[in-house]
Amino acid sequence: MVRASGLRGYAMLMRQLGVDPAPLLRRQRITPAMLADDEALIPIRAAARLLESSAAAANCPDFGLRLAKHQDISVLGPVAIAIRNEPTVASALDTASRYMFVHSPGMAMKVHAHSDFLHGASMVRFALDVPGQAVLRQTMDVCLGDIHHIVALLAGRRYVLRAVTLPHTPLASPLVYRRFYGAPVHFAQAHAALHIAPSTLAAGLEAVNDNLRQLAIEYLAQHFGDRAQTVTARVRHTLQRTLDTGRVSKNQVASLLGLHPRTLQRRLAAEGAGFEALRETVRQEAAMRYLSETQLPFGKIADLLGLPEQSVLSRNCRRWFGKTPSEIRRRAHSFVISR
Repeated sequence: MVRASGLRGYAMLMRQLGVDPAPLLRRQRITPAMLADDEALIPIRAAARLLESSAAAANCPDFGLRLAKHQDISVLGPVAIAIRNEPTVASALDTASRYMFVHSPGMAMKVHAHSDFLHGASMVRFALDVPGQAVLRQTMDVCLGDIHHIVALLAGRRYVLRAVTLPHTPLASPLVYRRFYGAPVHFAQAHAALHIAPSTLAAGLEAVNDNLRQLAIEYLAQHFGDRAQTVTARVRHTLQRTLDTGRVSKNQVASLLGLHPRTLQRRLAAEGAGFEALRETVRQEAAMRYLSETQLPFGKIADLLGLPEQSVLSRNCRRWFGKTPSEIRRRAHSFVISR
């Protein structure tokens, strides 16, 4: 699920683009009453499908970026109060990372002191987990766009964005992304992230209220607890982050989660899941996304999936989808062109 605030400005943007949003909302079973209530919960897959279909219906390839312009830090609801009253940008983003599940358990953010893409930079990495939805261009664009605006609000003039990485190839001109972020944007990368100057993380926030921050944290803890997440979800997130590192065995994932492998297996079984099946599903979803949303060479995709060689990718695609990687990519490309 995702809070309806994540679609704030949607209807207004559609009308600006000359498209009636009602039929598209009905198709995803999202009512106007849901959109009017920031606290309403919407299935995240329905929200993702709505954004993709709306971009196509409006012939607006930068739909996600435009929607992000209608949003600000308040889309995070009670989490925003805690964030705005932290002493530094780093602590604010850590709080946002800790409580991102309040906005949606399908979203995860992590701050890294050292960027794995740009030497000398820090990194704010964002991930989406929307089972059953392969195409996430517009959803990723609006989410990372929101995080960009949040960091800009927190840091003010001390915000130094050095680069942006996105996991998909753009439908809009790369220049549109460059103008939106004001920094170089690199597409078809392994992860979505903002690569920022370390001084940005160290920047102090102005006009903070420690009492208000404490009240917000207590409210979040009382109503939502800490990250009340199943072991299944934690394993999915870990697999998504580590597929390209090769650290995807049960023992390695258990170690990353601080669990004994037998404990991990037992807890997954109690939730009706199994490690091997989860790993297969995560690989399958990532493969479809890379083939549908990027023009990465098939050998590179095999690497990102933690597969030993391209031929293994081809065999898996025939088993998963009944098609070769080339056939999947041609079909996705023809769909984009035809719409």
